[in-house]
Amino acid sequence: MSGPGPDFRRRGLLRTLAATPVLGAAATRSTALAAAPRSIEVVELARGLEHPWSLAFLPDGRMLVTERPGRLRIVSPDGRMSAPLPGVPRVQAGGQGGLLDLALGPDFARDRAVFLSFSEPGAGGARTAVARARFVDGTAPALRDARVIFAQKDRTSGGNHFGSRLVFARDGTLFVTLGDRYSQRDRAQTLDNHYGKIVRIRPDGSVPPDNPFVKRAGALPEIHSYGHRNVQGAALHPATGQLWTHEHGPQGGDEVNIERAGANYGWPVITFGREYGTGSKIGEGTERADVTPPLWQWTPSIAPSGMAFCTGNRYAGWQGSLFVGSLKFRLLARLELDGDTIVREERLLTDLGERVRDVRQGPDGLLYLLTDETDGRLLRLAPTG
Repeated sequence: MSGPGPDFRRRGLLRTLAATPVLGAAATRSTALAAAPRSIEVVELARGLEHPWSLAFLPDGRMLVTERPGRLRIVSPDGRMSAPLPGVPRVQAGGQGGLLDLALGPDFARDRAVFLSFSEPGAGGARTAVARARFVDGTAPALRDARVIFAQKDRTSGGNHFGSRLVFARDGTLFVTLGDRYSQRDRAQTLDNHYGKIVRIRPDGSVPPDNPFVKRAGALPEIHSYGHRNVQGAALHPATGQLWTHEHGPQGGDEVNIERAGANYGWPVITFGREYGTGSKIGEGTERADVTPPLWQWTPSIAPSGMAFCTGNRYAGWQGSLFVGSLKFRLLARLELDGDTIVREERLLTDLGERVRDVRQGPDGLLYLLTDETDGRLLRLAPTG
């Protein structure tokens, strides 16, 4: 770094944390990191959330927060937390499954549409599904008329790798990330199933006619890209509108990618990852001409989750950076960009001690985090100097 790292204040007490610059395997430059804010206050807005997974901002500044066991709550800007809202679809809560991501529809002001991803129970096991519901506000807030608009083709036993991030593109279509469910990883390379895919659908669940595999025999038309393991972070680039994602690898091989129509991202044939336990190589190598390489990769794995671009000027020197939560190392990673190139990484909140599940930028330009614990917290990062 070119200067001292940021100080972090928590509950009025100054605690200096390491803000560690890291050179990733995909980095090609050694430019100095941009100057960070001199100090940041980590503000606890709410706690007592059971494995919170996602948050979305309502127009009035309140937040909708999902809890993995199957609850949806409203949290006010001052931290008051509502009772669970009725009307949430039934979920299969176990392992990594449950109530997962949520997103407000592109025309929320008019139709109050909320979209939820979850592990849908059923004979043969769970599958990732997406429901659309109507948000009813007032003295008794609730979801109404929830219906499934998309579900994975097949069900699988086990509680791993549901993917489940939801991102609306600028054209109003919805990207849904789908994991390989761990046991089905080889099927991430074929187009007749939803394992290890990113799909693109309309808000009613129908398929856009310009999807890349609409006319390919044997391919599912909603597939937009394939060769993924478990995408748990996705966000639109604020300038280009392209979908950026990150990939939770096995033992190493976490990736940051730009998602492109029809692209193959390699899993499990082309990967930097290794098998858990044995450390043996997976696949045939780390590059191939027909596979899109990652912009960045982490080995060892940081277990990434959540992703947000910082677009405002609330944090000096951080505008344009990409922020990613870490489940394994329990920190926040800042990736400094030069166009579409990630040039450096800085690790923040290195003594947080809690798994960072989601990262969002609020309408106030500040960053908000969810910590994935039984006594999970909603945090806000506020610059103080």
